[in-house]
Amino acid sequence: MPKPSTCPTLYDNCLQISIATLKRNQFLKPEHFATGNLTWSSNGNKTGSIGIAINTRTESPYLELNYTANGNPIKYTVQLVSIPSNIGKGVVWFFVCPRTGKRCRKLYLVAGYFYHRSAFTGCMYQKQIYSHNDRNLYRIFDTEEIYKQIYSKHFKTHYGGKPTKRFLRLTKQAERAERTPLSGLLAKYF
Repeated sequence: MPKPSTCPTLYDNCLQISIATLKRNQFLKPEHFATGNLTWSSNGNKTGSIGIAINTRTESPYLELNYTANGNPIKYTVQLVSIPSNIGKGVVWFFVCPRTGKRCRKLYLVAGYFYHRSAFTGCMYQKQIYSHNDRNLYRIFDTEEIYKQIYSKHFKTHYGGKPTKRFLRLTKQAERAERTPLSGLLAKYF
């Protein structure tokens, strides 16, 4: 009898529905009813598709999902809630997970249903399965990504004469990565 797999399901590899995607595709408008399809692809190959219908006209707005998983047709609704934005312009939309009842901005497809990440056990993010040595190496070689963010076109380093929190966080990460001795880490691998 084979040994059971110890590899966890990774959220990074799961299909996801996010509020940002729905807004980008102009499905989430006030007093609006829309239908359409969301598709996922990897390396130019289509990996999944789902039919959706969004109704924000009713008192209790909803997202209706219609898809096939493992040969079984699945159709259910996910409630949507909106709260006023903290800057006073518009509203912020959230899903209400059908299983946990939690408000969230992303739903993950694991075991055939789109739910909040806390509805699943044994699932992890990619970075959670790295060893400590791998995390240190990742931190060192990820400095290029940090500098890309800092020197991107519309990045604000200061606001009102003070450095922004994001700028301070990124510079601290870059300094920590540059202080880490590369020779000690590579000696563990080679």
